[in-house]
Amino acid sequence: MHLATSPASLRETGFTLLEVLIALLVVASVAMGVAQLFALTMIATENSRHETSSTTLAVQKMEELRGLTWSFAPGGGALSDVSTNLSTDPATTAGPGLSVSPAGTLSTSTSGYVDYLDGRGRWVGTGTGLPPGVVYIRRWSIEALQSDPDTLVFQVLVTTVRRDREAAAAGGNRQRRRGDALLTTFRTRKAAHS
Repeated sequence: MHLATSPASLRETGFTLLEVLIALLVVASVAMGVAQLFALTMIATENSRHETSSTTLAVQKMEELRGLTWSFAPGGGALSDVSTNLSTDPATTAGPGLSVSPAGTLSTSTSGYVDYLDGRGRWVGTGTGLPPGVVYIRRWSIEALQSDPDTLVFQVLVTTVRRDREAAAAGGNRQRRRGDALLTTFRTRKAAHS
């Protein structure tokens, strides 16, 4: 038995070329939207990773600064570390310790108050020029309170090379930029315990 098919019945059983093109356009536009969302997610994830790393690296340097001697001796004299170099790894005894830093150490890489780290947070150098492999720039400042010279103000700024270049291009005094870590704390000289 042979069934005859009419042209009208053929049109009803298949897709027309126009329907296929419309379906392809819908699928392509959905795929482009998903690709854009994926790209934005990747950028947000990378920014979040840098922010977390910056904060961790700032806390690490802050703890190193707080670990230096800043106290009174049992007899009443001041004890101050003014020779540790925290800009090297490991630290050496040829540095400023807790000496008041020059103005602008958070804005400009200043010897003794800057170190450079790779993408994993490992030390790669110090000084005023960027060494190979640097991803993070870590700068710190030490100031004495005018109202109480036995109280120091520590600030640690951690940024990426890219964000630091953007800040330099903007000019003026270096401000914290989105994604940077900037920590500030105080330390008051206390009597040393025997």
